[in-house]
Amino acid sequence: MSPASAPGKTLGRRAWEFEEKVVKEMEQQEAKKVMLSGIQPSGDLTLGSYLGAIKNWSSRAEQFDCYYFMADLHAITVRQDPALLRRRTLEQLAQYIACGLDPERNTLFVQSHVPQHAELGWVLNCYTMFGELSRMTQFKDKSAKNADNINGGLFTYPALMAADILLYQPDYIPVGEDQKQHVELTRNIAQRFNGIYGDVFKIPEPYIPKVGARIMSLTNPTSKMSKSDNGDTGRVTLMDDPAHIMKQFKRAVTDSDTQNCVRYDPENKPGVANLMTIYSAVTGKSMAEIEAEFDGLGYGAFKPAVGEAVVETLRPIREKAQRLIADKAYLEGVYRAGREKASYAAQKTLRKVYKKVGFLAP
Repeated sequence: MSPASAPGKTLGRRAWEFEEKVVKEMEQQEAKKVMLSGIQPSGDLTLGSYLGAIKNWSSRAEQFDCYYFMADLHAITVRQDPALLRRRTLEQLAQYIACGLDPERNTLFVQSHVPQHAELGWVLNCYTMFGELSRMTQFKDKSAKNADNINGGLFTYPALMAADILLYQPDYIPVGEDQKQHVELTRNIAQRFNGIYGDVFKIPEPYIPKVGARIMSLTNPTSKMSKSDNGDTGRVTLMDDPAHIMKQFKRAVTDSDTQNCVRYDPENKPGVANLMTIYSAVTGKSMAEIEAEFDGLGYGAFKPAVGEAVVETLRPIREKAQRLIADKAYLEGVYRAGREKASYAAQKTLRKVYKKVGFLAP
C-alpha cells in the first residue's frame, strides 16, 4: 500500500474535502439575500394570510435565505389564553410547513425562543421617538378594539417589530400594503442608529406581491380578512372543512347590480373585485379571463365557483397540516433546529449593537 493511499491519509483527504464543501455551502448561503417575516399565532391562519403572504414565501428559498417565525411575543399585547396560544403556535408551524415551507430550506422558529428579539427590542425602544409610535395606525385600531387593555406593549411593539427585522440584517420584508408603515418606521430607526454609531444595520426594503396582496373580508370588503376576528362570517381559515368554506362563499357580499355582472371594479364593486382577486390568486387566471368565463352567468354561478376553487386549493394544506399536528415530536425538532440557526444569526447582530451602545461584554 502506497503512503498516498494509506487509510489515515484517505480519511484526512475526505475530511478536508467535506470541510471545503461545507465552507462553500456557507459562502453560498451568506451570498443569498435575506428575507424575513412573521405572523402572530393569535388566531387561525386565514385564506388572506395564505394568498397575501405564505403562498409566496415557499417559492423564495432558492433565491433568498429565509427566516419565518411565529410572533408569539407580539400576540400578548392582547390577552391570550395560555394553553390556546401554545396550541396555536404549534399548529401555525404545522400550517407553515403544509403550505410549502420546507424546514430544510427555510428557518422556521418561535419568536420567544430567540431572546435576542426582546433584548434588541428594548435597545430600539430607546431610539424610537414617542411621536413616531403615536402615529402608528395599528396602535389606534387595537386601542379602539381593546379599550380595557391599552398597555405599554401595545404602544411600543413597533420597536420590537423593528428588532425582529433588523436582527437578521434582511434585504427584503414581504408585507401587505397595511404593513408598509412598520417597515418605514424600521428603516427610520435603523438609519437613526446607523447615523449615531456607523454601519450597524442593513436598511431593508418592503417586498409586496402584486397579486393577492390584500384579501378582504367576504362580508365587509372594505376591511381586510382577519384571523383575530373570532366568529367573523367574512373569513375562511386554512383548516376549515369544505362545507364551511362553500357556505362562506355562497353568502359573500357582492353588490346591488341587477345584471349580476362579474366585472373587476374595486371602487364600485368591491365585493365582486375581492372575489375575483381570490379566484385569480388560486387559479392563476387574469381578471379579463375571469370576466369572460362568467360573462352572462351572474353571481349565482360565480360565488360557488370561487368557493370550489378555494376548497381544492386548501384541501392538501389542511390534510398535511392535520398529519403534522399529530406528530409533535417532529414539530419540536423543527422549531428547535430553527431556534439554533436563528439564535446564531441574531446574536451576531446583538453583539455588535451592545458594543456600539457601550455595554460591557459578559
